[in-house]
Amino acid sequence: MNGPSKKILLLLAAGGLIFAACGRSEKAKAVSPAKIFKIAVIPKGMTHEFWKSIHAGALQAARELGVEILWKGPQKEDDRAQQITVVEDVLSRGVDGIVLAPLDDRALVRPVQDAMRDNIPVVIMDSGLQGKDYVSFVATDNFRGGVLAARRMGELLSGKGRIFMIRYQAGSASTTERERGFLETVEKDFPGLTVLAKDQYAGPTTESAYQTAENLLGRFPDVEGVFCPNESSTFGALRALQESRLAGKVMFVGFDSSPKLVQALADGHLQGLVLQNPVKIGYLGVTTIVQYLRGTKVSELIDTGVALATKDNMGTAEIKALLTPDLSILDR
Repeated sequence: MNGPSKKILLLLAAGGLIFAACGRSEKAKAVSPAKIFKIAVIPKGMTHEFWKSIHAGALQAARELGVEILWKGPQKEDDRAQQITVVEDVLSRGVDGIVLAPLDDRALVRPVQDAMRDNIPVVIMDSGLQGKDYVSFVATDNFRGGVLAARRMGELLSGKGRIFMIRYQAGSASTTERERGFLETVEKDFPGLTVLAKDQYAGPTTESAYQTAENLLGRFPDVEGVFCPNESSTFGALRALQESRLAGKVMFVGFDSSPKLVQALADGHLQGLVLQNPVKIGYLGVTTIVQYLRGTKVSELIDTGVALATKDNMGTAEIKALLTPDLSILDR
């Protein structure tokens, strides 16, 4: 074999070896297991029934998608510093993504910006955040929730009466929208409703909400209707109405669900509960961040729905599922 022919054969052989090596590499790549993402899910707090439902939905999504979640949040829903510390802590642990319910729409802006700058995407759930430095917002239409509450109150009082609203907490975007929806609808559609108070805050616990409601009932003994925009404020006001022997006499519309609130609805101590779908919020929060990490385009805004429960409809399948969600996954 002459020199040129020998060189050609050697080149072909080398090319074959390279091709074979590439083929093995691609094959190994194809059969290698998918990355198991670690997702931090950070609620506003850890105690209320609402957050247990969020946790259940997040856990369900994690198991379906084969990812790991780190569930961690502040103990109290007014502890902005602790929630910021939680975000900083999960960043140091090397998570792949974050699903966050910011308890303050301003205080959490910088930590979220830091995460996004470090290529750790963030999905905001439940309550809004100022700016657009996040991947998606998964939440209830909170303004519409306030509208539903106002319409129920107007119906209960036939459009006339003295009412007050107890706000939840300054900086909470979700409840601020509910309060705005309630007040704007009362002003527009029910001018016969007189709002006696609209600037008192329940605070982060049922106890602080109870004290606020008790003070307002003392100031306005002739009140005919009360609205509260979240679970803890609703339960605190319920206690105050029950202890004042006004439960069932004063029309009361609240927000969110817990076993005690469901019982109060059945007993006629609550005349309406505006319901979110927290299991769905947690579920879609996790699925959205995982889709984003896997390269799928996601929506900037995902509406998880809102409904009104009354004594008349609380036994229907749709409302019952929202009032008493299945949380058994938390025990498995």
